[in-house]
Amino acid sequence: MKNGKHITMGIESSCDETAIAVLADGREVLSNIISSQIEIHKEYGGVVPEIASRHHLKNIPFVFDQALEEAGVSLAEVDEIGVTAGPGLAGALLMGTAYAKAICAASGKPLVGVHHIQAHILANLLEHPELEPPFLSLVVSGGHTILVEVRGYNEFKVLGSTRDDAVGEAYDKVARVIGLGYPGGPKVDKLAREGNPHAHEFKRVYLEKDSLDFSFSGTKTAVINYLHSEEQRGNEVNPADVAASFQEAVIEVLVNKAMTALDITGYKGLALAGGVASNSALRARLQAAIDERSRKSVRKGGPEIRLWIPSPIFCTDNGAMVAVAAYEKAKLGLFTGLRLDVWPNLDLETGLDKLEV
Repeated sequence: MKNGKHITMGIESSCDETAIAVLADGREVLSNIISSQIEIHKEYGGVVPEIASRHHLKNIPFVFDQALEEAGVSLAEVDEIGVTAGPGLAGALLMGTAYAKAICAASGKPLVGVHHIQAHILANLLEHPELEPPFLSLVVSGGHTILVEVRGYNEFKVLGSTRDDAVGEAYDKVARVIGLGYPGGPKVDKLAREGNPHAHEFKRVYLEKDSLDFSFSGTKTAVINYLHSEEQRGNEVNPADVAASFQEAVIEVLVNKAMTALDITGYKGLALAGGVASNSALRARLQAAIDERSRKSVRKGGPEIRLWIPSPIFCTDNGAMVAVAAYEKAKLGLFTGLRLDVWPNLDLETGLDKLEV
């Protein structure tokens, strides 16, 4: 507690960002320090788990000190410490949880285990304090593509998920074949702005009628097959057109599925979350779809329909999102013992608390 404000620290190390943040009253960001390993993993074309773990071990003490210093608080003034315990890379998760447990053991601070996807969803609360459950969320990242009914701050119902590649994974694979390198998502998004999104009509997969599940493997494979075919024929291709057409196919499915989910659930707003939520085309297309839906609703005497999107800094893996989730769990009394384990494949509905013994 500092100056009457509740202080929460959040630690994130599920992949290749070592991130620690400090919040006041669960919404005010006092510090949000992120040490990225992108330049390190570029050489390998993707994240190497062992290398990521080593760099977390090296970086986390310095990120911890910087987070406290920038926030202007001491460890003694922190009320609880939240840490991502899953899903993610096992070794990377262990680095963050071990450090968090050591601090809590030494200081007596309570520990809160946090689900990575829960944290991404609740990152919206940092800039949209009016957002309260229940609401609908579309989570798009390198490892996840899911439509989630957020019934409470710690209660979730998955309505649809990917049956194969997550959208971020598909972006990375297409970027690699085009020759853009890692990380693929931002590079494809940037190149697509220079291309014609209708130059190629790549496969859109909607699955069964009204299904809220996703499948991007077919779209990704269509792009790869086209590029290989043109190469064998000795034909030149326009990388910008390929990037734009691939992105058009993916975003069309994401937006249409999200609108179907709104129809089915009746919710009056959608919260976007995850690393791919930074994609400029996705943000614009979702906003346009929500705005059109809202105009129709208002004309009929109904409520406005809202779209909540975090700033890009809160879309990437960061400590602030972990801290806001930890704050909400702490209010529910959901603290974790120092025997906290990590769960690399932890699903959102099961959650962390149901696994605690």
